[in-house]
Amino acid sequence: MPGFFVLAILLAFPVLEIYTLVQVGHLIGWWLAVWLIVAAILGGRLVREGQMSFVFRLFESLQRGQALPTALFGSGRTMLAGWLLIFPGVISDVLALILLLLPNTPPRPPASPPEDGVIEGEFRRED
Repeated sequence: MPGFFVLAILLAFPVLEIYTLVQVGHLIGWWLAVWLIVAAILGGRLVREGQMSFVFRLFESLQRGQALPTALFGSGRTMLAGWLLIFPGVISDVLALILLLLPNTPPRPPASPPEDGVIEGEFRRED
């Protein structure tokens, strides 16, 4: 049953993209074609930049002592946004712009308190 929902979503997305392309095309005319061409060119550049910078981000995160998902998150997000821009459609372009506007750092788990039972800080005794 879950496979049916995944298949329905995968088939509904292109249909929704085509519908929005037709509606937006009626509103703005030939400017939509210009937008799609520019978006595809920018998407190709983002994919190329994401591929080239992945190795550099990986080494940089290793040198800083950060976790490897930090490098994967930044490059993967850029490459996914690039592929969404290459895919012709208004909805995919909006999703790509949202991905590019997200903060660059992945969410981190909250820091756990130290295990030694000592709470550091200042205090003042009042009588």
